[in-house]
Amino acid sequence: MTILIKNIQLLDGSGRPPVKADVLVKNDKISAIGNFPKYRADEIIDGLGAYLAPGFVDINTDSDHYLTLFSNPSQKDFLLQGVTTIIGGQCGASLAPLIYGSLESIREWADISKINVNWHTLAEFLKAMECRPLGVNFGTLVGHKTIRQALAGETTRDLSRNELRVFNLILEKSLKEGAFGFSTGLGYRHSRKTSYSEIKALVETVAKLKGLYATHLRDEKRNLLSSVSETINIAKETGAKVLISHFRPLIGSGEDYEEALDLIDKNTDKADVYFDIYPFNASTVLVSTFLPDWAQEQDKEVMLKDIQTPGFKEKILRGLPRFKGEKFIIVNAPGNEYLVGKSLKEFSQNRDLTVYEGLLALMKLTNFRAVASYENISLKKVVKAITHNRAIVASNGVRPERSYRTFIRFLELAEKAPTPEVGRGPDRSVGKKIMPIETAIHKITGLPAQKLGLGERGLIRDGWFADLVLFKDAEIREVILNGKRVVKDGKFQDVLAGKILRHST
Repeated sequence: MTILIKNIQLLDGSGRPPVKADVLVKNDKISAIGNFPKYRADEIIDGLGAYLAPGFVDINTDSDHYLTLFSNPSQKDFLLQGVTTIIGGQCGASLAPLIYGSLESIREWADISKINVNWHTLAEFLKAMECRPLGVNFGTLVGHKTIRQALAGETTRDLSRNELRVFNLILEKSLKEGAFGFSTGLGYRHSRKTSYSEIKALVETVAKLKGLYATHLRDEKRNLLSSVSETINIAKETGAKVLISHFRPLIGSGEDYEEALDLIDKNTDKADVYFDIYPFNASTVLVSTFLPDWAQEQDKEVMLKDIQTPGFKEKILRGLPRFKGEKFIIVNAPGNEYLVGKSLKEFSQNRDLTVYEGLLALMKLTNFRAVASYENISLKKVVKAITHNRAIVASNGVRPERSYRTFIRFLELAEKAPTPEVGRGPDRSVGKKIMPIETAIHKITGLPAQKLGLGERGLIRDGWFADLVLFKDAEIREVILNGKRVVKDGKFQDVLAGKILRHST
């Protein structure tokens, strides 16, 4: 099977300016790049001057956390915005390895009873996934909480020397079996007290096997600078490639955020630190993260009891952050799907509650598994941060808008002046293109592929896999995945051509 894509402006993913070219695909690989006016291919796509880029790489997704890899294997929301490769296992939680065959580490996101687990090791998981059709390429990191919880339960105590040794053995084995790296969710209650020495010992193993270390910062608000400093020090002392996950300029932390960016800049020669970011003004968060820090330190059963116990409940209500209920949108509510899309204001009014009482009621109703989209990000600072040379664009989401608009929105920012759609209120418009198109494409293709160590993907090169995206004016026209035409004229073709990816050590 051959496909000739002609009359295109080639953006090869390296950051070089576009050049006119034709690209020939044979089976699942790029066969040739050049000028082929008389070549008779099985299929010919006339680009009519549109851009052709490598398939976009989303380095931070939640398709595994929400188990949509199983419930929605086409993952077409990614394909329709040009994404051909997604990475899971972020924020400390992954689908493997499972020492006891339990998915407990993701129960805050999904109903784990719906999945029949028939794997333990990372190798067994990847083999099981290869038996399932999938619409995108998928690779994973190993989650810190996933292994730690199996070794030490819900406790936040330090691991013993022997537990840490076993942890490192499991991590090393998983990396050798194909994991692209290791992640921590230090901002979550179960990992917030993890010691620096524990992280360093584990990341040293990741660095030895040339994997990526991704971290959800320990504190994104009051202690943002110390959290970023901690991450930079880990990179310095281990030599690991490091990614700060969903590094967002939260409203009220703007000065610290800009200082943190400067800190990353000042250490580029000593610390290989990058960050991922999305071009929106709303975070997607677990409802439990709204609780005061002291209330999050217990296990879920105790937390559930506390929000209903007189005295504790009133203390928690006083400690909740102040926010507007109409800007709090429920985007996931396992077992209560009728709530998806409703604001907390609507939910609370229907129950004659204040929004703060309604929040606790939502936590109880969903057993803390509800997820909300909440407008708490400065979009002006996001647009500025995206231009940083250490920024990688990623969706970090399965819902809402970020799951199907992140890369379209980013292309709009790069290809043409942003429109009022970019945000609301004072952040409504930034008024000009934010970077050259070749730089933008590098941030979503060659750069994340390089950080991950993706083999023969992320660039358009002879002999590399044919993951390609044809687009113009931020409109995705064609997507070719592993040599198959999965999006044609902007429409998904019901072709599941994804592959399970392994990191080579």
